[in-house]
Amino acid sequence: MTTNILITGASGFIGSQTAQRLEQLSPKTNITRLSRRPRNEQGWTYGDFAEPSSLADAFKNQDVVFLVSTTERADREQLHRNAVDAAVTAGVRHIVYLSFFGAAADATFDHARLHFATEQYIRESGIDFTFLRDNFYTEATEGFIVDGAIRGPAGSGKAAFVAREDVAESAAAVLSCSEEHRNKVYSLTGPEALSLEEVAAIATDHLDESVRFVDETLQEARASRAHYGAPEWEVDAWISTYTAIAKGELEQVTDDVEKLTGHKPMSVQQWWGKRHH
Repeated sequence: MTTNILITGASGFIGSQTAQRLEQLSPKTNITRLSRRPRNEQGWTYGDFAEPSSLADAFKNQDVVFLVSTTERADREQLHRNAVDAAVTAGVRHIVYLSFFGAAADATFDHARLHFATEQYIRESGIDFTFLRDNFYTEATEGFIVDGAIRGPAGSGKAAFVAREDVAESAAAVLSCSEEHRNKVYSLTGPEALSLEEVAAIATDHLDESVRFVDETLQEARASRAHYGAPEWEVDAWISTYTAIAKGELEQVTDDVEKLTGHKPMSVQQWWGKRHH
């Protein structure tokens, strides 16, 4: 029997790469890609989490939904709830949700608390679930660098950064045989945990500039980000990225990527080498 799978966020990296890998792993699967901008291409459907009425047709007749968490915004949790509600109404059997490492009600990282709330909402819906809790993306280590420095109140804490392509491959592996992963939780990490000082040293090895880590105080972190003019909730989330690392909440290394994909995940060093070869 053909399985119908809806992949949300299909225009983004994780969604698009997951769909592409799933096509290779399971050619007979019927994949539909969801976009919040109407597209006339075959295999795509329109649906916007911010407009619940637009989701009914998109979720109809789908067996499994890969729910890629939305970009960071003030109403993010409500958007996720809208998608779960649409899945319930449409009779979806299984939601594979892209969550975050250490998702918990008392997590230091603001978005880890939000992801936990979404997980709970999915559990309460009664739909079978799989939660993919990824650590901070390795790609973010490049984005951390501003004017030759990584600045934030992370202290000597470490994070087990994971490459996005390993996350996408893990998601495709789960979706290709979703029945085997019903009601399971996977924590997706890279092969080692690194401090931001170690990340800065790796970046220095691959760039034409020296990168240093500046361990800011909370006050300094808020002041150094003030010029972006971002809302307070967003600044709080940015800063909690570093305080979560400082508290050791992102340092655990798992072998879940290898279990799902059959190969070891890419290290930060390997990613930088690939990016700047």
